[in-house]
Amino acid sequence: MLARLSLRLRIFLFFGLLALGGAALAGGAMYFGWSRMEPPLPTGPFVTAFLIFAFLNLGFVALVWMLFDENVARPIDKLAADLRLCAHSNVAKAVDTEGAKYLGDLAPAVSAVSTTLSAGVMDSAAHVARETGRLQAEAARLTALLTEIPVATMLVNEAGEIVLYDGQAADILSLIAPPRLKAPLTEYFEAECLAAARAQLSEAEPEVSFALRASMGGHAFDARLKRLDETGFMLVVDVDRAPMSPVSARPLVYDFDLLNTEPAAELTETALRDLCFVVFDTETTGLSTSTDDVVQIGAVRVLNGRIVPGEVFDSYVDPGRPIPPASTKIHHVSDADVAGAPDFAAAGRAFHAFARGSVLVAHNAPFDLAFFRRYEEAMGVEWAHPVLDTVLISAMTFGITEEHSLDALCERLEVPIPPEARHSALGDALVTAEVLVRLLPLLEAKSLVTLGDVIAEAKQYGRLLKDLN
Repeated sequence: MLARLSLRLRIFLFFGLLALGGAALAGGAMYFGWSRMEPPLPTGPFVTAFLIFAFLNLGFVALVWMLFDENVARPIDKLAADLRLCAHSNVAKAVDTEGAKYLGDLAPAVSAVSTTLSAGVMDSAAHVARETGRLQAEAARLTALLTEIPVATMLVNEAGEIVLYDGQAADILSLIAPPRLKAPLTEYFEAECLAAARAQLSEAEPEVSFALRASMGGHAFDARLKRLDETGFMLVVDVDRAPMSPVSARPLVYDFDLLNTEPAAELTETALRDLCFVVFDTETTGLSTSTDDVVQIGAVRVLNGRIVPGEVFDSYVDPGRPIPPASTKIHHVSDADVAGAPDFAAAGRAFHAFARGSVLVAHNAPFDLAFFRRYEEAMGVEWAHPVLDTVLISAMTFGITEEHSLDALCERLEVPIPPEARHSALGDALVTAEVLVRLLPLLEAKSLVTLGDVIAEAKQYGRLLKDLN
């Protein structure tokens, strides 16, 4: 039980026990002396002496505890957070040795380890950057090649979840619902025709042509299904006969880790790295969740601990009222921007489809979610998604005494904030997603491995959000 408590709380309990123990011993000694006196003296002076001692003893212990907390416990927590940051988030973090000057050789030793780790981080980052550049160039060439072929290509795993889709496939999926990795193919197309085509596959007939019907909208496509190996299928759709107007080119979107499917666990028992997160943000007409309205929604998806390129939600929202100039000055969304945009009920339904089957994440999530829940009936959807808040995750990771604003987190985690992106819904969502990706390894390092672990731990920090709001 005690092992689950923070270091500072355990030290506080230790000093509290010292205060109680000292008072108990003093009281016992006074009682022993009083009981041995002949004849027994009045108890009043003894009680007064005990109360004076207990008060002074409590004050003295509290003073020593405050000094110990300030100069020992908090610096140890800070050193641990800095080391964890270097070890698990690839952040070259300098250790604050001045704040830990009363810890003897511990601070210089931690600084030496941190410097060594940081050097390794920088070397690894340079290597990763080179490899990332090479892979991005190859992906760009492959995307350009696939764009010239008049077919839409999707890769599906054994569980029927989307593992890869190209630009043409994204256009087709968009006719039905937002394209999403790991989304079941049956969300977009009728399960009966997919099951029938899959049943026809065999060693003698490794490829099947069939009519692919959309799950809504009445669209139909000429398609082919082909088994690749024991882990997945390739679905190819004839673009020439698809009822669509091509939109701007999109990158080839894929995550081959999704080919290795495992039986789905209970959501609260699912490892954080196996979850799909939708990180979102809103811009509003003001700061009241009961009287103001949303003017912009932005969101990105994080899957297997990585931001999924190309899978974004970005929509202006018509609030049905003028946007105050003071608000426009902050988020730069004007009445002209929202003219002709969907109202919040329509935009909320579209966002709900984008976030289907995911864990919602936001910085100060209660503020943003309050608007969606206020309009839940008008949207005709239920916002029952699990929710994580990067404010609380920051408190779990770095301690409650640190600053947990988005800007402070970005500085601590070395997440760059493009000036033009700050206070736009999509820009803040992208930054928050980068923060989340770097916080996930830190949570795992603190043995908070599953969604259930994080939700249970977050309950201890709920006061932070109440104060923030």
